[in-house]
Formats: sequence, structure tokens, C-alpha cells
Amino acid sequence: MLLNKILRVGARSGVRLQSSGAAAASVKTSGDHTVANGFSFELTDQQREFQQLARKFACEEIIPQAADYDKSGEYPMPIIKKAWELGLMNSHIAEDYGGMGLSIFDSCLITEELAYGCTGVQTAIEANSLGQMPVIIAGNDAQKKKYLGRMTEEPLMCAYCVTEPGAGSDVASVKTRAVRKGDEYVVNGQKMWITNGGKANWYFLLARTDPDPKCPTNKAFTGFIVDADTPGVQAGRKEMNMGQRCSDTRGITFEDVRIPKENVLLGEGAGFKIAMGAFDKTRPPVAAGATGLAQRALDEATAYALERKTFGKLIAEHQAISFLLAEMAMKVELARMAYQRAAWEVDRGRRNTYYASIAKAFAGDIANQVASDAVQIFGGNGFNSDYPVEKLMRDAKIYQIYEGTAQIQRLIISREHLAKAKK
Repeated sequence: MLLNKILRVGARSGVRLQSSGAAAASVKTSGDHTVANGFSFELTDQQREFQQLARKFACEEIIPQAADYDKSGEYPMPIIKKAWELGLMNSHIAEDYGGMGLSIFDSCLITEELAYGCTGVQTAIEANSLGQMPVIIAGNDAQKKKYLGRMTEEPLMCAYCVTEPGAGSDVASVKTRAVRKGDEYVVNGQKMWITNGGKANWYFLLARTDPDPKCPTNKAFTGFIVDADTPGVQAGRKEMNMGQRCSDTRGITFEDVRIPKENVLLGEGAGFKIAMGAFDKTRPPVAAGATGLAQRALDEATAYALERKTFGKLIAEHQAISFLLAEMAMKVELARMAYQRAAWEVDRGRRNTYYASIAKAFAGDIANQVASDAVQIFGGNGFNSDYPVEKLMRDAKIYQIYEGTAQIQRLIISREHLAKAKK
């Protein structure tokens, strides 16, 4: 079976079984010597357990069903429920609210493995983290107990409701309005491309509360928590996308939606800062997902190259193919190191905007390059939907678009780089 061969290839190469990891500084004893490690590539026992659990789940529960979900576009709720039961979801939620309180680094290890199975399934799961993150970083105790707590009590979904038909990466152009009326806000507007839009129990919503067009962006918007069953909230049709088809993506319309002031996050005018702050913690997992897809493409291509023969020998023995596999392996390893550095930085309480954007941009590009190269190695078979790599190629494209396009990441990186250079 090709899947078994793929797993054997991964085990022999050590790429996935000994995934690099920037662990906390530690002191280890080696023989008669004590060695201080300020930066370690060794995962802890607990991290390896998380990684192996997620890998086992991906291989046994996700991969066998991924192609069928891709064809049907059906939401993978049965898989999501099993992931929830195993603790592979909502890993960022603190223990005080029923979660595991994992670090971003630990969560990324899980994300990469789930994405190895299918990034459509993984995106549906990871969208919960994006929707939750504004509440995690800015919610008060009552808001966290109500909205994060319910997600650890049953397998519920939430969504990050920011993008609009005319305002994607240009978040400052958001048109959705929230007007204060006594102890409530009345919201009108339309959002678009909302992952988990039709499945969410609640949304994080960004809306303009200051109508003055000259108001600074960091004061013009407010973040809200909105229950999905609030009157006036309407989910549009499920969009049929190029890839990651089992992920639920929809437009959401808000028509005279009344939100109690208790559902404002942090305070009026703090929304933009909250929305952007969430990305420092969610872009590393997005990069981890892209890396998982790239690793899968590399493993599929390697297994195929060790089976397919041309001109009397395995295609892996042709230098053209072996060099292509080498390039793919280099890219995957570097993408992994990039997301792990970004996660390591934010887990230590540092502002990681620079590293998060590097990881997201690089891993997104790598996922597309490696998936395309995998199709090339498969040749004509790679262009056929009976083989897995054409799905990987379709699934990869969104990594250069969502959570900030590849171009927006470069804008952020250049801004951060030049700011440091001017100091």
C-alpha cells in the first residue's frame, strides 16, 4: 500500500519522526560533563507524545477519508468530533477554562501533523484557534468562561469575522458599522470568505464604531463577540473553492444585529489592535499547516520515485529527479524551522511579527512549490485525481492568500526590517 510506503520513507529519512524543535533552555548531563543548551532542537517527551498522537490520528482518521471529503465538499464533522475528543482541538485555551493551555509551539506540532493528513480538515480545526484568539488575548474573565468554556464542553466551532468583499488584506477599509444605542450596539454590514462561517457557534467580529473617515485606524474599530443565532445574522451559501473543499467558507450578513455592550472586547476602539495582535499567534500555526502539506507532497513524491521505473531503473536514481527531491527536502526543513522560530519567539512573550510573517510567507510559498514539484515527479499520473498530489497542489494555493497574502507578508517584513535598520 502506497500510504505504508510513504510512512516508511518518512521514518527512514527521520524528517518527521525527529522533527526539529526549539525547546526551552535546559541543562543536560552527558557523561562527566554538564552541557548548557540555550537553544535546543530536541523535542520534550510531552511534545513528542502530542506529535505522535496527531500523526496517528492523521494517518488513521484523516488520510483514508480526505479524497472523499474533497469530492463531496461535505463538512468533516465526524473527524472534528474525534479530534475534539482526543484533545487535538482548542489547544490554546487555558486550563482555567477547560483547555490544555498549550504553547503556540506545541500547538504547531499538532497542526503540522493534521495538515499532513488533509489541510481542508486542518483548516476547519485551526479556524477555531483564529476565532478564539481575540478572546484569549483580550477577553475578560466572564467572556472567556462563557465563550471559551463552552468550546471545551462540547465540539463547537467559532469563526474570525473580519474580511469583507471589498476589504481583504486591507483591514482598515472594513465598512461594517456598529452604532451604540444605549446598552447595545447595532451592527450592519457584510463579511466574506469566513472559514467555519456556516458552522460557527459564535464569531469574533470587527466593525467600525467611529464614523469619521479621518479617525486613526487603531481607534476606529471595535471587536465584538457575536452569537451566531443572534437575530439578523445570516450565513450565505457555502463557497466551492479550488482546494480545501471540505472547509466551510461563506459570506455572513449582519442586518440590524443587536450586540450587548458586555460583548465588546477590551473597549471601544481597541478592535484593530486585537485583530492584528491575534495574527502574531496564529500565523505560526498557518505556516505549520503549509509545512505539513509540503512534507506530505515530499513523502508522496519520494515513495512514487522509489516505485516508478523509466529507462530500466527507478526514477529516484535519475539525477534530475533526485536533485528535485533534494530541493524539496531543503525547502520543507527550512519552512519547519521558520514556523518553529516564530512560535518560539511569541511563547517567550516577545513581539514576533517579523518572524511570524517570514514563516507564513515562506511556508506558504514552499507548500506551493513542493506540491507542484510533486505533481511533476508523478508525471501524467500527477495530473489525475486518482493520485493524491493534484489535491495537494490545489490545497496549497490558499496558503499564499488567507491570513494575509504573500505580498502583505512581504510588506510587513520590509517594514519591520527597515525599522530595525533605522534604530
